[in-house]
Amino acid sequence: MTKFRPCIDLHEGRVKQIVGGTLGKEEGTSPTENFVSDRDASWFGELYREHNVPGGHVIMLGPGNEDAARSALRAWPRGLQIGGGIRPENATAWLDSGASHIIATSWLFDEDGRFSRKNLEALLAEVGPEKLVLDLSCRRETSDGTPRWTVAMNKWQTRTDLEVTVETLRDLSTSCAEFLVHAADVEGLQQGIDPDLVEMLGEFQERPVTYAGGASSLEDLTTVEKLSGGHVDLTIGSALDIFGGSGVRFEDCVAFNRR
Repeated sequence: MTKFRPCIDLHEGRVKQIVGGTLGKEEGTSPTENFVSDRDASWFGELYREHNVPGGHVIMLGPGNEDAARSALRAWPRGLQIGGGIRPENATAWLDSGASHIIATSWLFDEDGRFSRKNLEALLAEVGPEKLVLDLSCRRETSDGTPRWTVAMNKWQTRTDLEVTVETLRDLSTSCAEFLVHAADVEGLQQGIDPDLVEMLGEFQERPVTYAGGASSLEDLTTVEKLSGGHVDLTIGSALDIFGGSGVRFEDCVAFNRR
């Protein structure tokens, strides 16, 4: 059954909601910000713990976010996952800091965007598959009317050679505990989810999958449940009232999880 999954996105040490496609788009320019919180990351970690909505992700968008991330993890030890710059040399330290799982994206590829099974194996040697979430956040392409999704790294600006398909998920499923998939083209826009991507992700049932991107209303949770057969969870960010949004109340998401 589909669940709401929370998030804490960190940029320059603060909790923010950012339009994903603008992050790092041009050198020296700032991303488009939907929301910048006056509350620190630990406040959100405590909120999620208080309402028992586990499995959320803390994402460090660039440098300078480590202290804020640790404060969120201290607020709910083993209740949150951590991603952003995760490598074999720091993965265990983040687990020791209280993360339930580490989330890997760019480390899975070489500098040219080619998937590296060697890099994946190095990470697995440190933490094992039971503590690893593979982030296959992607950008959409359409050819001959057929949508395709390719994993994007480097703040979602560099397309890799790895296509997000049911076959890819099955191939990688023995190497992780979960998958996280941001639809980068709609991330932060609050203009609706990518239904084709959600439906495709729902065909895979061997591991939990969380989709993020474009959610604008509570009804999106029901839509994701219907499209995925209840096999895909949904993260809602910018539309949430706790992030300055008007489309979704956090307490309604908590109630949805308690059905």
